[in-house]
Amino acid sequence: MRLGPLTVRTGEGRPALPAAGGVRTARAADAPGLYTLSEPFMRTGALRRRTPHVYAARFAEFFVAEDAQGTLEGCVALRTFPGDGLPATGVAGVLHNFCVRPGRQRRGIGSRLLTALLLHASDRSVTEVFAATTGDGGAFLRSGFRETDAARAPRTWAAALDPARGSRVFARPLPGAPLPEECDPAQPWPSRHCRASTYTR
Repeated sequence: MRLGPLTVRTGEGRPALPAAGGVRTARAADAPGLYTLSEPFMRTGALRRRTPHVYAARFAEFFVAEDAQGTLEGCVALRTFPGDGLPATGVAGVLHNFCVRPGRQRRGIGSRLLTALLLHASDRSVTEVFAATTGDGGAFLRSGFRETDAARAPRTWAAALDPARGSRVFARPLPGAPLPEECDPAQPWPSRHCRASTYTR
């Protein structure tokens, strides 16, 4: 599925904003490119180390952004954790392996990837998306995420976080999801004033 000329549909079947600019779901043939794109970030510690076999096995979790020549410019993946850490009616999602090729950053590629992933998550009835980063989390904050405690995240994912990496955990509820307790319901999301914790891992 290529996002841009197509319209993404939400879980209620209504049309949603398209994620323009060459963003599409990944194909099996993208697995080597996903590894090549991600490897420099793994080398610096910004991404967790994954083998080429992991990308070959999990390519379907990814969205990719590509230029007019088909070169991958960025990627992001979503895994879901039904019934793991959220109310029985909720499905938690975890955003991971989010990166944009050096030299192509600050051009809106990351925002388009996040938009595509969040629309896809909503379509899959995900009620809240979590992410961890060793950076400042600016891209997540601009997309409506708020810093939170990992105790709210899927248990199996939170338990696998490496404390030595010092990651910060962020979360974003999707439309129709119950609000986190630390959010002020009087404010519209994503501008609600949430009390950010100082939790790090």
